[in-house]
Amino acid sequence: MQTANDVVKRVVLGRALRSDRVSEQELPKYLALPIFASDPLSSVTYATQELLVVLTLGGLAYLYLTPFLAACVVLLLTVVVLSYRQLVRAYPTGGGDYEVASKNLGRGAGGVVASALLVDYVLTVAVSVSAGVDNIISAFEGLADSRVLLALGFVAFLTAMNLRGVKESGKLFAVPTYGFVLGVGCMIVYGLWSAVAGDPPRAESAGYTVVPEPDQTNLTGLAFAFLALRAFASGCTALTGVEAIANGVPAFRKPKSRNAATTLALMGAIAMAMFVGITALAIISDVRYSEDPARQFVGFGEDEVQRSVIAQVSAAVFGDGSPGFFYLQVMAAGILILAANTAYNGFPLLGSILAQDRFLPRQLHTRGDRLVYSNGILLLAVFAGLLIVVFEASVTRLIQLYIIGVFTSFTFGQAGMVRHWNRLLARGEVRADERPRVLRSRAINAVGAGLTGLVLAIVTVTKFTHGAYLVLIAMPILYLLMRGIHRHYERVAEELEPDDEIVPLPSRNHAIVLVSKVHNPTLRALAYARATRPHDLTALTVSVDPAESRALQEQWERRELPVPLTIIESPYREITRPVLDYVRGVRLSSPRDVVTVFIPEYVVGHWWEQLLHNQSALRLKTRLLFQPGVMVTSVAYQLRSSERRRDDDAGGSAPGDARRPSETRR
Repeated sequence: MQTANDVVKRVVLGRALRSDRVSEQELPKYLALPIFASDPLSSVTYATQELLVVLTLGGLAYLYLTPFLAACVVLLLTVVVLSYRQLVRAYPTGGGDYEVASKNLGRGAGGVVASALLVDYVLTVAVSVSAGVDNIISAFEGLADSRVLLALGFVAFLTAMNLRGVKESGKLFAVPTYGFVLGVGCMIVYGLWSAVAGDPPRAESAGYTVVPEPDQTNLTGLAFAFLALRAFASGCTALTGVEAIANGVPAFRKPKSRNAATTLALMGAIAMAMFVGITALAIISDVRYSEDPARQFVGFGEDEVQRSVIAQVSAAVFGDGSPGFFYLQVMAAGILILAANTAYNGFPLLGSILAQDRFLPRQLHTRGDRLVYSNGILLLAVFAGLLIVVFEASVTRLIQLYIIGVFTSFTFGQAGMVRHWNRLLARGEVRADERPRVLRSRAINAVGAGLTGLVLAIVTVTKFTHGAYLVLIAMPILYLLMRGIHRHYERVAEELEPDDEIVPLPSRNHAIVLVSKVHNPTLRALAYARATRPHDLTALTVSVDPAESRALQEQWERRELPVPLTIIESPYREITRPVLDYVRGVRLSSPRDVVTVFIPEYVVGHWWEQLLHNQSALRLKTRLLFQPGVMVTSVAYQLRSSERRRDDDAGGSAPGDARRPSETRR
């Protein structure tokens, strides 16, 4: 019979999978694309928007820069995709930028990359879900007041789906991903055809008069360059998530490296085509978008809701309220929310690798019932939910924190790849016929490292005062935390490592049974302690009430128990300290001996019963564990309420887990 908790777990997560079925969770390319590439594919919905919102600060005068800055973003995306194709072929184990940086630039660089990626994955979930909610509100404006609750609900949904398994979540997420690509493709083709035919689409915001920010007018020299660079940095959000495929190579079907490289190329081509198309339509339809439209747009109502750029473009192309408009908004919201799935796959995989390398708690390396890293998925959901609450699910506020982490990993990863190729060439490990390919790969990674390093500097400078400083604080803190965890594991491993000397056995074993009353748990503990054949055995009780102590002594003598009873007086009614003092006294008198303390404990069937029993035993056990040379043994006594729990556990085994004849209950 299964408990209610087991039933809920199976409904939400599904049946547990055997460890030997992990290969069945490997992904073909058509499922890997929506799982690992949904983030860069979805970022085109807000990359153009973020580029425009910065240029609009200066009014209409600087919008002419849009196509030039978009071209720079496309060039950078091309270089990054080509660079990562080299990386997945050279390092197919799934460590991605972290593995490349650690092996080629040192452990410190690897720690920097890991902290940057972990922060970036958390922000990916928060930004993607918030952007998806934005598109839902663009279609259904009455939901504006429920923004945070909607975002948290979608985080919970994504968490549950990913806990069910990678392959199962991929089948679900493929629908909105491919549906979005199809919808955007139709919108771009139809919109450009209309423009060529002489009937260009016109956005709802095209007629707004834009009032430039007072400090952003008539910019020249460095001020103008700073505005352009800041807009470019915002547009570079189109590159987020490219690294996820490099971290997820083990999840692909064989040949893993080739399939991952092919998926990268497909993702890059689709993302570039959609980004260019949406940007072109935004320019043609004269889209206006501002961080504070009520102040910048003349005639914009205080209660009016500003639609996202892609919502304005689709309304202009298909018609406001048309089936095409609602279809694209639903698909855009779907892929934006599911784009967080890129992080749900990348964060647990990276966390598992870091845990294996002893930089994060070992629990993150453990697979759950559905063969996914459940602890990493839950940890990601908690931190993303906190960010959504703190920043009120605002894309504009969250986006400022976003791309520093990803460009940090880009830069270190590509620099590490250059070092990798240099080492191969220097050691003579490259055959003559492979040398041109290696030189070409090194050149691609060198260009990638240079460009992403330049963008990292631009992003850091232009976004620092707009909230990016929070990431620059969080990354070092996380780095130091990982280093501290690593030092702890190293210290523990060093302490646990046996030396070459033979460990001497203790001279004697002194057994002590703690007694509160003469009842079945005490008698069982005495019997078990005698069965271990200690050198001497003592029953120990603490007297806090003289009358109770006398009654206990009388019962002891009446039953003629063959173990001496020692009574410790405690005038201040303490129990823990007198027992510790007695045990320390035994240890001091015989330093080479070992002391074993037997503690009778009740086994109960309900959580609330646990609160009513075993509290003194728990305190004693906790304190005794810190005493050198002292072993603590709990002697369990099962109460009747535990029988139901035991029967439930026996009947709740997973299907296919047949008992051996010797294990069958009689």
